Amino acid sequence: MTEGHGLDASVLVGLALILAVAKLGGELFERWGQPAVLGELAGGILVGNLALAGFTGAEFLRESGVVAALAELGVIILLFGVGLETSLGEMLEVGWSSLLVALLGVATPFLLGWGVARLFLPDASPLAHLFVGATLCATSVGITARVLKDMGALRTREARIIMGAAVVDDVLGLMILAVVVGAVEASAAGGTLSFAGVSLIAGKAVAFLVVALVAGHFLVPRLFRPVGRLKTRGALLAFSLAFCFLLSWLAARAGLAPLVGAFAAGLLLDEVEFADFDLRGTGDLEELLWPLGALLVPVFFVMMGLRVDLRELARPELLGFAAVLTAAAIIGKQVCSLGVLERGVNRFAVGLGMIPRGEVGLIFAGVGAALVLPAAGGATEPVISRAAFGAIVIMVIATTLVTPPALKRAFARAGAGREGATDEATAASSAASSGRGAGGGGEV
Repeated sequence: MTEGHGLDASVLVGLALILAVAKLGGELFERWGQPAVLGELAGGILVGNLALAGFTGAEFLRESGVVAALAELGVIILLFGVGLETSLGEMLEVGWSSLLVALLGVATPFLLGWGVARLFLPDASPLAHLFVGATLCATSVGITARVLKDMGALRTREARIIMGAAVVDDVLGLMILAVVVGAVEASAAGGTLSFAGVSLIAGKAVAFLVVALVAGHFLVPRLFRPVGRLKTRGALLAFSLAFCFLLSWLAARAGLAPLVGAFAAGLLLDEVEFADFDLRGTGDLEELLWPLGALLVPVFFVMMGLRVDLRELARPELLGFAAVLTAAAIIGKQVCSLGVLERGVNRFAVGLGMIPRGEVGLIFAGVGAALVLPAAGGATEPVISRAAFGAIVIMVIATTLVTPPALKRAFARAGAGREGATDEATAASSAASSGRGAGGGGEV
């Protein structure tokens, strides 16, 4: 500890390493046509396993409370940003197809993930099985949106269904996370969570979101109107973050994950709320938040990679667990395509678009790895063990890698099929016209 202040100088070196590894890894993966988040995760895995090569200088990062706190702030900022990019109006107008796709896309993977965890982790706590199931629920909106945008398919019916369902997936996933976290905390306190307790937590999650969104819809414009008159540079960002942290704290006080509050804050503080504000050339709120996210969010993903032990992944039974878990993650989202009610929609493409777990799956796994349960001898153990965490990371990587090429191929085949059908219809129409013309000439 350096004399004169409370910050260990080694933390500064660690942060420098984390940021450099995150950006280099992200750059490398983006050049390969993959999301930068996978590069940040891979960089963390590399740094976390340098001990296998005899270098132990980075091991302290796993135990650093300062770095862990920055990673938690990073994930709160990430969910705040996801909320900012999500339109509340679009959530309310997703239609029955998106709602049914979302419900099936949450329930089926959750049950499959729970079953796989129970099969491969028979000695683990039932709460660990539930947490593994929860990591399969949500869909990475960002990754799917990027693929659809690259293909120029964001305006298709399939894309609208996918994006609407993915947003609802995230909301439902956060509610499931709140319930499972509540069950873990009740168990850690020596109690059990009954059906009534589960209903209470789920009810609080729904009530918190509804009250926050309804009240915020009327209060936020009035609360932030004076901010638009402030001349201090950075006032909008500072008050927006204060609002985000306040709702995160209120969510925690309500017994929910702070992430629920951060997401709700983002939903409320979308750019529409600031359309009349004079931002003096600083851009909208998402642009103001970007530098902070670029600093803190990579810390979270690198820390997720640091928790992966490659020695655990070398075990055949763990690789089998990861493979079956990945299959359950893919199949579970394919089932959700049955919820598409509209005709003429490429259901296969909808199911593929819901596959990537990306950062959302890692967030859930990270929460589970941070929670502890009582073990034998008065000790404690994490809800998500290092072995299970490694299997979840493999699932996240696999589902993120498989989605872009599969989705592009599905849209290409659908496009070819539609063009072929159009050509056949045109040819049939031309033939019919020729036949009518020939017939008419004969009659004359």
